Amino acid sequence: MVIEKFLIEPQKALLIVIDFQEKLANAMKRDVLESTLKNTLKLIHLCKICDIPILLTEQYPKGLGQTLIEIKNLIDKPAIEKIHFSCLNEEKFIEKIKQFNRNQVILVGMEAHVCVFQTALDFLIRDYRVFVPKDAVCSRRKDDWRVGIELIREAGGVITCSETIVFQILRKAGTSQFKAMLEFLK
Repeated sequence: MVIEKFLIEPQKALLIVIDFQEKLANAMKRDVLESTLKNTLKLIHLCKICDIPILLTEQYPKGLGQTLIEIKNLIDKPAIEKIHFSCLNEEKFIEKIKQFNRNQVILVGMEAHVCVFQTALDFLIRDYRVFVPKDAVCSRRKDDWRVGIELIREAGGVITCSETIVFQILRKAGTSQFKAMLEFLK
């Protein structure tokens, strides 16, 4: 096992928020959605505090609606619309990630076994380090979520949790970034 695959570095990282849209959210179990959203918002705050770029996608918004307002209010850039399940099959998305010149991605969103899985696979094929906090991705059915998580792990992605990512990126207590994150860790 290559231990380096578990190391996430803020200057090399990028957060990708995949398809947190109204109609998908309405299809989720309420407690699963609330927990997933809370953990995703925590990671968005972390990235804003630590200057980690964030990309937002929407799968066919005409049919699935807009990004949830809680997320939209925190991300000041428009969503990249897509019709492919993998973000990396969209030319606009590829153009954006090239601008950042980063090789580590944190994937959050919906659904774990479809868009998150296919995006993770395509990043892994391109030699990116892929981190998926399992508490910040969801699917309509728990079995589908499990399959998505297992497939990503088997393909070489790192399955983690949002709080582990927060503390990996912060690295130590007492910094201004750590203090700014405290309110989101409660």
